[in-house]
Amino acid sequence: MKILIVKLSAIGDVVHTLPCLESLRAAYPESQITWLIEEDANEIIKGHPCLDHVLVSRRKTWIKNIFKPSKSIQTIHEIGSFIKELRRKDYDIVVDFQGLFKSGVLTRLSGSKRRVGYDKSREFSYFFLNERVLPYNQDLHAVQRYINLARYSGGKAIEPKFFIPIQEDNIKCVKKFLIENNIKEGDRIIAINPGSGWDTKLWGWERFSALSDRIIDTLDARIVLTGSENDRSLIDAISNKMQGAVCNTAGRMSLKDLAYLLSLVDLMVTTDTGPMHIASAMETPTIALFGPTAPWRTGPYGNNHTIIKSNLECSPCFKKRCDTTKCMEEITVDRVLSAVSEKLSSLENM
Repeated sequence: MKILIVKLSAIGDVVHTLPCLESLRAAYPESQITWLIEEDANEIIKGHPCLDHVLVSRRKTWIKNIFKPSKSIQTIHEIGSFIKELRRKDYDIVVDFQGLFKSGVLTRLSGSKRRVGYDKSREFSYFFLNERVLPYNQDLHAVQRYINLARYSGGKAIEPKFFIPIQEDNIKCVKKFLIENNIKEGDRIIAINPGSGWDTKLWGWERFSALSDRIIDTLDARIVLTGSENDRSLIDAISNKMQGAVCNTAGRMSLKDLAYLLSLVDLMVTTDTGPMHIASAMETPTIALFGPTAPWRTGPYGNNHTIIKSNLECSPCFKKRCDTTKCMEEITVDRVLSAVSEKLSSLENM
């Protein structure tokens, strides 16, 4: 039995699909399972014990290079090699968990005779399927939507597990970071992730700066600001405005490094973004700030989390651009600080 999982991006979506991998492995213990994924998120699944192979689509890089005279021929060769590799395994079943046009095309290119996914999904991806599962309830959490699709494909009913394989290099990287920043065992550590791919999800560097200072002053905690290289200017703005000292990981850690770091902190304060789901996967208590999106659909999975959102009638609107960011602006620093304090108290009393 040869199975192909198609879940290309984004980080949070890939984390949400991890239980499906375990569900399919439990049902087909002798099968060969491959995961087709894009380069930004592929590190999360590499080394997973339930996976036999990871097939990486470098779509973003190919789009960037295809029209460059110096790289176009090489890019065409890379795409051709990728398609050959996709078709070579002769998969018995391909499950499209993504439900987008790009995943639908790749699902069809696989050549598999059994191509499974949700009917009436976005961007007409269902045109590329020959087994269409009834459309899902839009308000069902993404984790449950994906598990239902895995179950249709023969997966076993299991308790959702979000295993991210941590290697020794990840542990060494994080330990070095902690030593460099004089963070000792027993210190209270709060991770703050201020960035997001959507402008409408941002809470504002001024608020994060004020929150961080007040956490340091009132809760005797160390603050670790997390983010990618793309978040560096935002994180620098936060740290430069602060009175207290913070630790800055921007651009310094891989996704697995971040996962191990988050497994060590007391809790995380975050916008609705990929690291929020990594924290949830590592069973780190999370204070999640929501505005334009719906936490019941894509919030941190599990019970040990706190959602903070405004009650505007237009929220959630699911807009990446908006004339107003009032849904995030109405979340006050006092409200978030209170949630952090309450969460820390409840954890200490457990």
